[in-house]
Amino acid sequence: MDLVIRNATLPDGSQHVNIGIDAGRIAAIGVALDIQAVQEIDAGGDLVTPPFVDAHFHMDATLSYGLPRVNASGTLLEGIALWGELKPDLTQQALVERALQYCDWAVARGLLAIRSHVDICDDRLLAVEALLHVREKVAPYLDLQLVAFPQDGVLRSPTAFANLKRAIAMGVDVVGGIPHFERTMADGTESVRLLCEFAAEKGLRVDMHCDESDDPLSRHIETLAYHAQRLGMQGRVAGSHLTSMHSMDNYYVSKLLPLIREAGVAAIANPLINITLQGRHDTYPKRRGMTRVPEMLAAGIDVAFGHDCVMDPWYSLGSGDMLEVAHMGLHVAQMTGQDAMHNCFKAVTETPARILGLEGYGLQVGCHADLVVLDAGDPIEAIRLRAARRFVIRRGNVVSQAPAAHARLSLPGRPDLVDFKLRRQGQ
Repeated sequence: MDLVIRNATLPDGSQHVNIGIDAGRIAAIGVALDIQAVQEIDAGGDLVTPPFVDAHFHMDATLSYGLPRVNASGTLLEGIALWGELKPDLTQQALVERALQYCDWAVARGLLAIRSHVDICDDRLLAVEALLHVREKVAPYLDLQLVAFPQDGVLRSPTAFANLKRAIAMGVDVVGGIPHFERTMADGTESVRLLCEFAAEKGLRVDMHCDESDDPLSRHIETLAYHAQRLGMQGRVAGSHLTSMHSMDNYYVSKLLPLIREAGVAAIANPLINITLQGRHDTYPKRRGMTRVPEMLAAGIDVAFGHDCVMDPWYSLGSGDMLEVAHMGLHVAQMTGQDAMHNCFKAVTETPARILGLEGYGLQVGCHADLVVLDAGDPIEAIRLRAARRFVIRRGNVVSQAPAAHARLSLPGRPDLVDFKLRRQGQ
């Protein structure tokens, strides 16, 4: 064996597990297995998990905060306008440098797979070329999946559909859309049909920005689910954001959720950004902004969390930490039960991996040896502490390492914890 991880705790609660890795894949896994290897890692009872996966991000815009100016209103629409102002001044070199810097951040935080939307409404397709180059550069340590995203609307922008086809021909992986940004509701509906039929013809996945609005009448997710079922695309379609659902009446949602489930459409919420951008026009009471995550999970719909933005025209914060995303999602959705908190951990690991169709992801023999050793005893503690990533492993190689974050204090006059326990036992 090339590497063995000893004394690991797994997300399902299994303890004292040894994991043997050979030739970049998991070769053996079990309790008290006698495994000899060239390299050893003692997890010391800490949580070992497959890597974090971000199902929704904008890498072409990341780390561009303040260019050409700061989003003064903090709104979605001003962010889109700012991005439009910045696009003519973009260079491939700057796009590549910022993306590579972000990928370094991601890997250090155990984030080894990202689905990034890339704007195709610039006729030069500079961002597409830049991120295709980045995808190739980071392939040894990170899976980067690209979505052809018509930021200005595939019908609203005259050259967008032609550019989208060009981007797909260049090697972009997924068909994107933004129906709620088209000029009319009817155009939004038509854009969903057009893009789904193109994706079905090419055998591609679909991931649309859908109903990122406070308007309860923005209901393009219904249309997306209809076409996914009509075209036999179950399991290959995702609706991102879906924030209008937080404003819809319960009767309509009771009809909508079964339609989404029957169509095999996944949902991707973006907790940090959804609660920042939505509800901006509210006084009080203020809407939370995020879509109905617990209700969708209860309906059997796959729900993942995405980071969406890091230091760009829409969001001034962020660090590539998917545990921060899960932490925010847990609070906003009031998912504080034990099972619900575990589902929040799954929403940044195994569920987005399934949505992206990642081959070899998981903790079974034969899976890629892509693993993270977290300074925590279980997924809930990992979220609570935003646990340190002690080791990040890609294809059996340690690509990032950090010390445990638990401090061992020695305070004058205060008994050591072990001594205190011994005294209590001796009484």
